[in-house]
Amino acid sequence: MCGINGVVHTDRRHPVDRELLRRLTSTLAHRGPDADGFFWGEGAALGHRRLSIIDLSTGDQPIYNEDRSKVVVLNGEIYNFRELRAELARRGHRFSSQSDTEVIVHGWEEWGDGCVARLRGMFAIALWDGGARRLLLARDRVGKKPLYYVHDGERLLFGSELKALLNDPSVKRVVSAEALDDYLTFGAVPAPRTVYAGIHQLAPAHYLVWEDGRVRTVEYWDPTSVGPAAKRTEVEYLEEFEAIFSEAVRLRLISDVPLGAFLSGGVDSSAVVAAMAAQSERPVVTTTITFPDSAQDEAPHARTVARSLGTDHTEVVVEPRAVDVLPRLVWHLDEPFADSSAVPSYYVARAARRRVTVALSGDGGDEVFGGYEWRYGMNLLEARVRRLIPGPLRRGILGPLSTVWPKADRLPRRLRWKAFLRNLSLPPEEAYFNDMSLFTARDKQALCTADFRRNLGGYTPFTTFRGHFDRVQGRDHLSRILYVDLKTYLPNDILVKMDRMAMASSLEVRSPLLDHRVIEFAAALPSEFKYRQGTSKYLLKRFAERRVPSSAVHRPKMGFSIPLAGWLRGELRGTAQDLLLSDRSAGRGYFEADQVHGMWTRHQAGVRDHSHHLWAPMMLELWHRQFVDQTPTPTAPGIA
Repeated sequence: MCGINGVVHTDRRHPVDRELLRRLTSTLAHRGPDADGFFWGEGAALGHRRLSIIDLSTGDQPIYNEDRSKVVVLNGEIYNFRELRAELARRGHRFSSQSDTEVIVHGWEEWGDGCVARLRGMFAIALWDGGARRLLLARDRVGKKPLYYVHDGERLLFGSELKALLNDPSVKRVVSAEALDDYLTFGAVPAPRTVYAGIHQLAPAHYLVWEDGRVRTVEYWDPTSVGPAAKRTEVEYLEEFEAIFSEAVRLRLISDVPLGAFLSGGVDSSAVVAAMAAQSERPVVTTTITFPDSAQDEAPHARTVARSLGTDHTEVVVEPRAVDVLPRLVWHLDEPFADSSAVPSYYVARAARRRVTVALSGDGGDEVFGGYEWRYGMNLLEARVRRLIPGPLRRGILGPLSTVWPKADRLPRRLRWKAFLRNLSLPPEEAYFNDMSLFTARDKQALCTADFRRNLGGYTPFTTFRGHFDRVQGRDHLSRILYVDLKTYLPNDILVKMDRMAMASSLEVRSPLLDHRVIEFAAALPSEFKYRQGTSKYLLKRFAERRVPSSAVHRPKMGFSIPLAGWLRGELRGTAQDLLLSDRSAGRGYFEADQVHGMWTRHQAGVRDHSHHLWAPMMLELWHRQFVDQTPTPTAPGIA
């Protein structure tokens, strides 16, 4: 994996600030600790940090075409580079390396901007044509690799991480109220917005063209373009999936450095490791972690799978020091991020990096094949009931009833019938939006100050969310919510977490279940093969149960979590109290102090578990201190 950055000026005579570009590049050293490289042109420059994976001897970047008129830098991997290289060689292109990166610049020569759609992999790319003074930026289909930019008409500045761009003093750290509202809703800031006004993310499956000081973006892929699959038997679907998935795994085994896998003992990682083992001559190197006294210990399940597949397995017992590690995680995450599973993700990546440079993961199985049993199951139940009850009855009785049922909110999440009743009174898009919201609109009304809400000017995150639903209008309900997750939760939370936490340890993570051909297969698959009679990920489980013990396939989903509630009452209590209740945090003007204090008091007394609602403002405040106030932290950030 690598880090890229660069700048282009509308005026070709404008000098490039070389010292600034070197600072931007050095900030990305954790993404590429092995080498750096630069291109310097007229009013343009590119920078690169390299984590050497393929072609260790001649693969340094930037890489040029034959006459050096075009140049490319890449963050990521192109898995089908050998096929593309052979095709381009037949067309007369001459190669100077064995690198996957070189096929991109020759592909651009041959196919123009359409070359991006031919790439199979994870990537953020910058291509510069010096003669035409034209820049192309591109991001992979699901957003595994990040890319940020600032454009003011006079120049475009871009980089793999926000913190790199902040090296430029002209880039202002102005917090966007809309982005904070997004953060409170989703626990992360979704593309194309960032937490800073004026800095943007390139959205997944898009490329950006800069020419003559103007910018345009183009979407080059969407799974909705794939029509429904022809009706087949379960055996035929399984055979097709096995062929596509096995190829996706095979392509991700290409590496000139040590390679292994994360193994939790769940369905997704077990399926990946099983497919690796079937194609590997040596035992697959697998890693799992466990926290002492954790109710979410998956190590015994991982051990069972490892034995059955004969892997070279390592278990790492982690004694987490959350107080020490949080400042480092916030630095790597770049933006406010409320998913506490970033903590175990950091530790498993660090443990794996001791033995390998590349690790395959099971990321994407839940969002592609329907793995969130409670969320998808409840939504499907709501959809069935919604069809049976007339709209006026649902809106006129069930909604008001949900507000007066006195003890419904005290029930466990799986039994929160108050939310169920409220969702029945809403259109399906709004109901799923509520389910996906960390803080609902009603929650934010109570939590946020009047000044903050006034600054939003009527903005609501639901508008974009509903747009994704509208795009798959007419499809069955499960297909629609899986599409929305693919466009929102997956790229904005799951993939951000894995990319930043893996890069903190200079580890490349590859996800075969997120191969775009796997996604297209699943998008066309009838929903009954994804969620059937309470069984989530039905077809993926049918694939896995032929290869690993049944106990790993048919067991309750545990999730990748930390004992957050206990930490906030224990080792993190002092830190949390300062971040949540200090005059400094109250002075931000975002939250009503009495509301935050009330959540804190109830949590400490054990009356309610408010851990996730407390974690979000905690991480926001810690981010604010590091990146806006620029207060030095007790643990210096940098390479893990």
